[in-house]
Amino acid sequence: MALPLLPGYCFNRNVGKEKFHKSQHFGISNSVRMLLSEEKPGIGGEPLPGQKVKTKYSIYPKGEGSEGPSWLVFNRQVLRFDAYVEDELLDKNQELYRIRYYKIYFYPEDDTIEVNEPEVGNSALPQGTNIRRHRIALPPPNDDRFYTVYDFNINIDIVFYGRTFKIYDCDKFTKNFLKKIGIKLNPPGHRPEDPYIKMRKEKLENMNPRRPYESFDTLKQFLQYEGKVLRFFCMWDDTDSLFGDHRELVLHYFLADDTVEIREILPDNSGRDAKTFFLRRSKLPKYGPPGLHQPGQITNHSVLNVFGSLHSRKKCGYVLDRYKLGKINQEFYKDSDLTVGATIDVWGRKVRLCDCDDFTKCYYKTKYGIENFTPVSCKPPPPPKIERKFPPYTGFGSEEDSLRSCLTLKPVPYLKKMLKEDSYGNIGNILRFFARLIRHECVDADRMFVISYFLNDGTLSVFEPIERNSGYSGGLFLKRSRVKRFGQEVFKSEFSEYIKVEELYVGAKVNVNGYLFVLLNADEFTLEYMEKNVDKFPYSNIELALQKLKEEKAKSREIKQVFAAADCKHTKMVHFNTFRNLLLDITVDRLIEQEIFTIARCYRVPEEVCTDVNVLVTRAQEKLRRDIFEHFDKAISTCVYEDREKKNVLPNSEIKRVCKTHRFPFSDDFLDTLLSRFEDSEGQIDYKSFFNALNWRTNRMPDLQAPDYLKEICEDVWFGMPSPLPVKFVRYLDLLKDVYGLDHD
Repeated sequence: MALPLLPGYCFNRNVGKEKFHKSQHFGISNSVRMLLSEEKPGIGGEPLPGQKVKTKYSIYPKGEGSEGPSWLVFNRQVLRFDAYVEDELLDKNQELYRIRYYKIYFYPEDDTIEVNEPEVGNSALPQGTNIRRHRIALPPPNDDRFYTVYDFNINIDIVFYGRTFKIYDCDKFTKNFLKKIGIKLNPPGHRPEDPYIKMRKEKLENMNPRRPYESFDTLKQFLQYEGKVLRFFCMWDDTDSLFGDHRELVLHYFLADDTVEIREILPDNSGRDAKTFFLRRSKLPKYGPPGLHQPGQITNHSVLNVFGSLHSRKKCGYVLDRYKLGKINQEFYKDSDLTVGATIDVWGRKVRLCDCDDFTKCYYKTKYGIENFTPVSCKPPPPPKIERKFPPYTGFGSEEDSLRSCLTLKPVPYLKKMLKEDSYGNIGNILRFFARLIRHECVDADRMFVISYFLNDGTLSVFEPIERNSGYSGGLFLKRSRVKRFGQEVFKSEFSEYIKVEELYVGAKVNVNGYLFVLLNADEFTLEYMEKNVDKFPYSNIELALQKLKEEKAKSREIKQVFAAADCKHTKMVHFNTFRNLLLDITVDRLIEQEIFTIARCYRVPEEVCTDVNVLVTRAQEKLRRDIFEHFDKAISTCVYEDREKKNVLPNSEIKRVCKTHRFPFSDDFLDTLLSRFEDSEGQIDYKSFFNALNWRTNRMPDLQAPDYLKEICEDVWFGMPSPLPVKFVRYLDLLKDVYGLDHD
């Protein structure tokens, strides 16, 4: 019975084996066949019986994971050992031997070794790389093999080319590496001291120069801090001197040589010369100007005598004062003296350090551990604002033109500023109010005016309508201009105040150049504009107006009875004049005319729209004639093109689209009303008859007679004068329900 082919059940040793090649032991050398090597393994790389194969490279234990080549696994990894060599000296009387220290570097990737000797000053020995990097063979009789990592340890002797190196220690990485591959480390050895270096050190410590020599070595500081500058923002208060002020400065401290330079920040039009430096780069003494000193007092060396020789080959010499008698020591500012908020003395000037840049903060935080860099305001206080006074108005031209002659040597014409409401001269930006002139003379009691306020430039004009047999010619009462508020001084330096649009509302009294007008009413655009801009016209705010009515909630039942009594026919609406009188009685005249108009317009009864086709066509021709619109033939041609079935009719929507395409000057509501008068029962419109009816050139309609606004008579409370009404009837029940919550009966 055959055993299964599983591990442990098979005695065939070739199961799983892939290499079956034989190693070549014989070769040809100098045309002679001979045995070249006895250490080569047998079949498949397996050693022959009794044969011990010597490894050429280090063998490392296999770990978990995929295996890789040593040059990849151990790339950039180096083992470092500290060693020394004791060399005998036969031709020296001072010492018999010297201790030389070495660094041995072993590279596991290819078992190469490198030996370096650190440089020692004045040793008179060649130092540096002692053995360059390569594989080193073991000493005889094992010189057929090379050093591997298993040949290294601490506190052992190792021979490189007949020279014995005593390894006494290694770095931390090397210790961890050797422990991981299973090498038991010896305790670290003792490093002996070189007698020659010890002797040199003792001699240098006990050696005194024959002449006093003081070294000023600033090379290290220069190399370390070259190009690094500390920057502080400073301020110098010079207000104590005549014409002095606050001066903004920038201090630069150069770390390379401890010098200081200061630059000044000059504002525009300061009147000062633009100098490059406030203080040139130099060392800054701490205690102000030192005054005058004798020659030789401020110097690095004090020279006692100078001697020379008459012989040209001999050089001159000098003798220095080793005790430095009479020398003055000056203290200069260092980086440790400069902090934010400190005050330094710059040659008698007190300069305060207010702030610094980011590099300076990082430098002090790293070197001195300073964390607080709260800046101090280095901006000087604003100078006192001198009020500029101008000469009074001369009376010639406008006040703005007179002021221009005082601002510049070459007067520039005044440019009028147009307001945001400018619409390129359209009539829609004019607020019109109907007003009455208040005069003591009875002759002027019946005079009515139209006051127009232009929103684009704030000008105002007054027009008196022409009335037959009134005794007045009428026409333009005041041309369009800006009107000053009455009672101001004419010849003054300040600008005059003009009448603003916020001062105009129904019920207000306006003084125009000494003539007092009371505003009675306004046109539809004016009232709508005021209701849309309640921030400027608070009396047109419906909420504020109703709030005054809500304050009378205690007598809401009586108010309803009063309105019901005024509505005798039970139509649920009252005439405007009756509604106005009742509101004035309810609020005890606390409501002004503009607020009454706002409430009435909110609860007004909509008027019936005129349905006469001739009136609509006449209004349409008036708009077309005003805009000089004559593209009727183009509109008919477009409709003919759209009429594919040649029925001479198109739907209402198509005719409207054609009107929009050719830009007829009609609003959407007006165009819908006009088209509805021409459509048939199926919603079709005869486009030829429609556009021919609008053609004001060929089929002009007679002009409509506009009703005179003075024909409607009001009650005597309106000053006994005729005036148009904002609305005719008001829905008082809806008002009472919204204000007092009263339901309909």
